[in-house]
Amino acid sequence: MAVLVQKFGGTSVADAEKILAAARKAIRAKLQGYQVVTVVSAMGHTSDHLIELAKQIDPEPPAREMDMLLSTGEQVSVALMAMAIHRLGHRAISMTGAQMGIYTDSTHTKARIRSISTDRIRQLLDEGNIVIAAGFQGITDTADITTLGRGGSDTTAVALAAALRAETCEIYTDVDGVYTTDPRLVPEARRVSRISYDEMLELATAGAGVMHNRSIEFAKRFSVPVHVRSSFSDLPGTIISWTPESRDVPVCGAAAILKEARITVRGVPDKPGNAAVIFSRLAARNIPMDMIVQNVAAGGRADISFTVFQEELPAALRVVEETAREIGAEGVTYDENVAKVSVVGLGMAKQPGVAQRMFRALADKGINILMITTSEIKISVLVQRDQAVEALRTVHQAFELHKEPPSVAEESRPEVVANDRERIIGRLHGMEDLVIESICLDETQGCVTLSEIPDRPGLAAKLFRQVADRNIVVDMIVQSVGREDKAMMSFTVPQGSYEEAMTACQAFAEEIGAAPPTGRPSVAKLSILGTGLKSHISVAGRTFQALAAAQINVEMISTSEVRLNVVVSGDTGRQALAVLRREFAPELIE
Repeated sequence: MAVLVQKFGGTSVADAEKILAAARKAIRAKLQGYQVVTVVSAMGHTSDHLIELAKQIDPEPPAREMDMLLSTGEQVSVALMAMAIHRLGHRAISMTGAQMGIYTDSTHTKARIRSISTDRIRQLLDEGNIVIAAGFQGITDTADITTLGRGGSDTTAVALAAALRAETCEIYTDVDGVYTTDPRLVPEARRVSRISYDEMLELATAGAGVMHNRSIEFAKRFSVPVHVRSSFSDLPGTIISWTPESRDVPVCGAAAILKEARITVRGVPDKPGNAAVIFSRLAARNIPMDMIVQNVAAGGRADISFTVFQEELPAALRVVEETAREIGAEGVTYDENVAKVSVVGLGMAKQPGVAQRMFRALADKGINILMITTSEIKISVLVQRDQAVEALRTVHQAFELHKEPPSVAEESRPEVVANDRERIIGRLHGMEDLVIESICLDETQGCVTLSEIPDRPGLAAKLFRQVADRNIVVDMIVQSVGREDKAMMSFTVPQGSYEEAMTACQAFAEEIGAAPPTGRPSVAKLSILGTGLKSHISVAGRTFQALAAAQINVEMISTSEVRLNVVVSGDTGRQALAVLRREFAPELIE
């Protein structure tokens, strides 16, 4: 008999009436012939109230005790849900994370799932019960209760679906699917019928709140179809799987994170190991980084900029300022009034001009771009926070995301991932470990750098229009904060287009009053492709440490949820590839 996992969020079980409605959905699935596991979050704003109460007692409560406290919210919900199903004439049994055998590491408030023992759940299902599972929680090997952090109930649901080899995982929420962007900010946003795992991963970390990235990591790793649906209607919702809604359009969605902060370490001595020290120390304190941009060094020193969530800024600054002094950097600056706006789509990898189209739309609205980072399927820009909503609406309109695109046929999962699913499920261990799908080397590109670019709207759009007019294909773009209201931008192009790109940039620099362009006709771009690159925040630090130990200097960095790109000098590319494959050998599934 097929297993179906359902998950009901806090708004879906906020009161007795809604709990009964959720119970009816679980019963309906059982009557359709499924064995049903229902994952439940804490009711309504229960977790917020518990956090507020804890801080009245202790402004900085111990993480272990916070887990003890917060786990009680789900215990209330699962018991009430089981009672509702009993009242409606069916059998149900509620279970905490510990009772289900969800074992985690010991990182309190942000624990990762290590394994799930499914024997007891399967026995209860075989006996005819609907199993009501507490989301968001687990237990360590030493019997301490842990919680999984933001989006923890989604993570629990998809992890259970993977371990039980469920047919699908239904996520019931207060919206009726995944939208092209937040419909509360952009009323013309459209519900998408389906979206690929990679697109959803990028959107989740770019600010789309409907799903958390860790749950999508599980879904992709174990090929679990996820169906996002409304708790309050029977609308079809959105399927998250290997198949995108369309490959004919470059962008499938846009998202914004409104409360970010930018930190810039200025004048970092341009020698191997300095970036590694910064990122490793942030990772050791469990401070997640978002956009990371290191531009080509000038005068023997480089600037490294990255963003963190605004609430992480004080802790991040303490780490960075201490580290900057130790490595001899010139100083640290920050801006806590910025926001990130991103567009995502599998189609952009095959369609040129996507970045220029985005930059042009923002320039036409007078929105200045503070930072740029790109990957194969995502472009992110940093803007002032008071312009963020307008920027989101602008890019949504520019890519006509309100229009229904041509659909594509459903695709099967890649065989390498299918094999990995069986390997990991077979031992039900290391379920949330980092998975590296490949580490690739591209030795076909050159790099062009412009510095002292006046910091005003429209210049990025103008540059890339001029480059596109010369039929030059641009791959990786990074723009970082410059000195004295000036910016620095680097981008890579095919080696055969390098001289033409330099000519275009020379004319552009003279026109706008920037410094003459510099560049390298041959660079090596290394790409680490995998699942969980951002949630495993040590990946960047490990990358730079490994390269630094081999005396290989990193010239450019760009990051995304599924890919980390670094550029090194062309003559060190093959050595760098060997270094990274050795470093990530335990996680590499090639």
